[in-house]
Amino acid sequence: MDIATKPAHAPAEHPPVALGKVGVLLINLGTPEALTTGAVRKYLAEFLSDRRVVDYPALVWQPVLRGIILNTRPAKTKKAYAEIWDQETGESPLRRYTREQAEKLAARMPEGVHVDWAMRYGVPGTAETLDRMQAAGCDRILLVPLYPQYSATTTGTACDAAYAWAMKKPWMPAFRTMPAFHDDDGLIEALADTCRRHTDETTERVILSFHGLPERYFKQGDPYHCHCQKTARLMREKLGWTTEFAPLAFQSKFGPETWLGPSTEDLVEEAAKEGLKNIAVITPGFVSDCIETLEEVGLGLAETFEEHGGESLKAIPCLNSSDAFIDLLERLCLRELQGWVAS
Repeated sequence: MDIATKPAHAPAEHPPVALGKVGVLLINLGTPEALTTGAVRKYLAEFLSDRRVVDYPALVWQPVLRGIILNTRPAKTKKAYAEIWDQETGESPLRRYTREQAEKLAARMPEGVHVDWAMRYGVPGTAETLDRMQAAGCDRILLVPLYPQYSATTTGTACDAAYAWAMKKPWMPAFRTMPAFHDDDGLIEALADTCRRHTDETTERVILSFHGLPERYFKQGDPYHCHCQKTARLMREKLGWTTEFAPLAFQSKFGPETWLGPSTEDLVEEAAKEGLKNIAVITPGFVSDCIETLEEVGLGLAETFEEHGGESLKAIPCLNSSDAFIDLLERLCLRELQGWVAS
């Protein structure tokens, strides 16, 4: 059915309604709306209040968050964002690349498929974007969390936000959800090709660094650790690398708990102490460069490597809005849209 302002044969008093379009919604983690302490504080408050991300009892966690973290961390985080902020577009790299991914994917989709993008935390929010998509006539929507490896803290909460929006709607659209694509041949080849282009015979080690997660999530059944291990194994097999040359590690530890290991920072320090001079770090769990890849790895860990005797740590770029990643998104989306759009 084409989009209409009123259903066919509806009585005159029937409210206007738009329907008949298929939507694809790309969802990434989030970003401050602007490079200000207030915007960073607002973003962190939303992010760190998500029970999927920090599941401590609210009576314990919220006083710590509101009384300490949100009064000390925003200024430090703002300084880190300032190191990587895209001055040309006035947005963070994560926001820029997610927007570009949506724009490029929209140009590839069949007629009648509406592509949009949102952030789980920050602007544009998931709810406001879904409002816009429904107003445009989308009554069937494919949710595409932009995380190759599934975790409740990423894919799970991205879908939560969409479902929470739908719970408030008298007429909710039909939803489909993109499954994890951590072992997809297209992803592995794209990552391998990126590695080939950004390493050479002088590269002595490539650390495969994934975002960290408290170890207890794995013990509770979250498949993230297993997905990361498989992505790393398939990358090594594709490139002919050994685990010694390309070890897996986890970054961005936060809080007092035991997290998945080994730590990326520890492996960087060890490489320098072993006498290695030129190493690289790739982050296969991130599809877009962001504060964790550009600032934490590209600046922070590069400095750590040099402090311990190394010479050069190269942060290998994410897939971002490259043709290889848009090719992958197009194929995955068309697969999941079968029955909703003509093949």
